[in-house]
Amino acid sequence: MSETDDGRLSRRSFLGVVAAATAGASACANTAAEPVTAEPGPGTSSASEPPLPSASPSATAESVRFERLRPGDPGWRARSYGPAEAIEGYCDQASVLPGHPVELRVSTTADRFRVTAYRMGWYGGAEARRVWRSEWLPGRRQGRGDLDGATRTVHANWRRSLTVPTAGWPEGAYLLRLDSAKGHQRYVPLVVRSTDATGRTLLVHAATTWQAYNQWGGYSLYYGRDGSYGARSLAVSFDRPYDKNGAEKFLVHERAMVVLAERLGIPLAYTTNLDLTPESMRGAASIVFLGHDEYWTPQARRQVTRARDAGSNIAFLGANTCYRRIRVANEGRLVICYKDQYASDPMYGRRPAEVTADFRSSPAPDPESSLTGVYYDGYPADAPYVVTNPHHWLFEGTGVRRGDAFPHLVGVEYDRVTPSVPTPRPIEILAHSPLMCGNRPSFADSAYYTTPSGAGVFATGTMRWVEALMAGRPGGPRAHDMNARTRKFVTKTTANLLRAFARGPAGEHRAAPRDNVHAFYA
Repeated sequence: MSETDDGRLSRRSFLGVVAAATAGASACANTAAEPVTAEPGPGTSSASEPPLPSASPSATAESVRFERLRPGDPGWRARSYGPAEAIEGYCDQASVLPGHPVELRVSTTADRFRVTAYRMGWYGGAEARRVWRSEWLPGRRQGRGDLDGATRTVHANWRRSLTVPTAGWPEGAYLLRLDSAKGHQRYVPLVVRSTDATGRTLLVHAATTWQAYNQWGGYSLYYGRDGSYGARSLAVSFDRPYDKNGAEKFLVHERAMVVLAERLGIPLAYTTNLDLTPESMRGAASIVFLGHDEYWTPQARRQVTRARDAGSNIAFLGANTCYRRIRVANEGRLVICYKDQYASDPMYGRRPAEVTADFRSSPAPDPESSLTGVYYDGYPADAPYVVTNPHHWLFEGTGVRRGDAFPHLVGVEYDRVTPSVPTPRPIEILAHSPLMCGNRPSFADSAYYTTPSGAGVFATGTMRWVEALMAGRPGGPRAHDMNARTRKFVTKTTANLLRAFARGPAGEHRAAPRDNVHAFYA
C-alpha cells in the first residue's frame, strides 16, 4: 500500500483498499454507515450501529485499517470545562470487548446532560469520529465520595446514570464527552480492546498510570488532601472520575501516537495495561507502550517479557516505564502501591515478589532495565535530544547528522543506559543527551537491542516523545516549547520504527545492534 509523505493514501491505493474492504470484509461494510445523521436535541434519541458480525481476526484488523479513511469530526474537542463539579463522570470498566455495554456514572450541576462517544484516530487529520450520542438525560449532583481510612482510598460510589452500548464500535481508544445543558464539558476515556493481536501492532494504554496520578477527591498515589506525600493514598480506585479535563494523561501522552499509528495504515490492535494477558499479546508483531506507563503488575511484566522472547518487538515511547510494582484488586478496579512504605504492605513477609515497592527496590529487586534496556534516572529535566548514530535505520529519511540537537525533547523524566544494573547486551545507544537533573549532571539515552527470538526493543529515554508529535502545530499545545523541526524528526523516526516493527521480528530484517556502551560509559 503506497502513501504520500504526509500519510495520505494515493488515489490508486485508496481505491484498492475500498475495493478490498467492499469485497472481502463484511465488518467493514457494517462500520461504514454513520450512526448519527443529525444533532439530537433535547428528548431526541440517537441512532446506534447494529452489532458487528463475527469476523476472523484478519477481517477485524482490516476493518480497523479501513476505519482511518472515514470522515472525522474536528468538533470532538471540549471548549468549556467550567468548575470541577460542573460535569464529571466515570465508567464501571476501563476497557470493554467490542459490543459489551459499559455503565456510566455522571454528576452535574445542570438539569440535563448528554454523552457523545468519539473514536480517536487519523480520520484525515480530524483525530476523531463520532460513533454514538445519547439523548438528553436528566442531570443530578452526586456526592464527593467516601474515604477508606486504612489506605486513604476515595470511592465515589455514584449511582448509574446510563448504559452506553458499544455494539458496532470498532476497536480503539475512545473519549466519551459529557456535555451539560449549561455548556460545560468533560471527558471520560474508554478503550474498546481487541480480542486478537496476531500480526498486529498492539497499542497499550496506561490506565493504571492514569489512575495513579488522579487527584479526584483530594487523593492520589502522590498526594493527600493536605498536599503532602505522607498523606497520599496507598491504593486508588477506578470508582471515581479523573481530575482536570477527565482524560489529561491520554490526551498528552497517548493521543498523538494513536493518530500517527492509524495514519500509517499498519494493522493495529488496542488494549490497556490492565489487560496484558498471554492471549491478548499472542502473535503480536509488536507491542507499543506509550508516553507514560509507570505502574505495572509483576504478572504483566512477565507476560510482556515472554512475548518479547517469543518474537514480538517492543517499543517504549516514554520514560520511567515499568518503574512501580503494583497489585490490582476488586476485579481490576483498585490499584495498590505502597512505594517506600512497603513494610506496611500486607504481602510483606509473605510474598516478597508481590510487595508493591519499586521494581528495583527491596524486598525483591528486579530493575526494569532487564526489559526496557534503560534505567530511570531522574526528575525533573529539560534538555536537548542529541543524536549520536545518525546512520541507524531508525533515523532514515530524517536528514540528521551526528551531534544534531532537538531542544526540550528530553524531559520531564528520563532514562539512561546504566551498565551497573541488569541490561541486555549487545545494546546500541542511538542518542546520548547531556542534562542537569536539578544540580546533578547526567545523560538521557535512546537505546535499541534485539533478543535471540529476533525481537527488537527500542526505548526513547524521554517522556516527551509522544508529546513531540504535536509540537509546533498551528493551534496545537505548546508542548514544552518544542518546535516543528522536532515534530518532523520524531514523526519520521516513529514512523520508521512502527513500519519496521510491523513486519515481524526486527532482528530478521534490520541491522543488528552494535554495542557501543563503552564509548559513553566507562
